[in-house]
Amino acid sequence: MKIIKMQNAAAVTVALEGRLDSMTAPALETELKALTDGALEIVFDMEKLEYISSAGLRVLLSAHKVMAKTGGMKIIHSNETVMDIFEITGFSDILNIE
Repeated sequence: MKIIKMQNAAAVTVALEGRLDSMTAPALETELKALTDGALEIVFDMEKLEYISSAGLRVLLSAHKVMAKTGGMKIIHSNETVMDIFEITGFSDILNIE
């Protein structure tokens, strides 16, 4: 998985490419720990994310809980495959998905 970070002011956009699964989720979790300290908002761009597993969902839920206290988090450009996973798991009701 490839993680591309872009920061402007207090918002950080994190573009994810590839598969977010048990092998790659720890890398994203490490990146997010550094970002959640100073960011007021995190935007996940999932246009090029091919798949997300339960390990990836756990990382997103953890980031959501942290960012709910300091600012916000949203997900943009989810493709059909990833959106189906969000809907089946109920994450579409929890996360801010545009």
